Amino acid sequence: MPKVIVDYLVCEANGVCVGLAPEVFDLDDDDNLHVLLEEPPAGMLDRVRHAVRSCPKAALSLEEE
Repeated sequence: MPKVIVDYLVCEANGVCVGLAPEVFDLDDDDNLHVLLEEPPAGMLDRVRHAVRSCPKAALSLEEE
């Protein structure tokens, strides 16, 4: 099962991923990114891959086994 990885040292909480896959990513009131589903189901993987590719800081990756 693919796993979402965040490099929190690089992440600037731009929220692009939240807009593309809100079931998987969330920003709290302090602009900290949280991964709601570290291992998203197969039906969401295309949107998660798009969110990972769209991160302006390249702080996201999807570890696929």
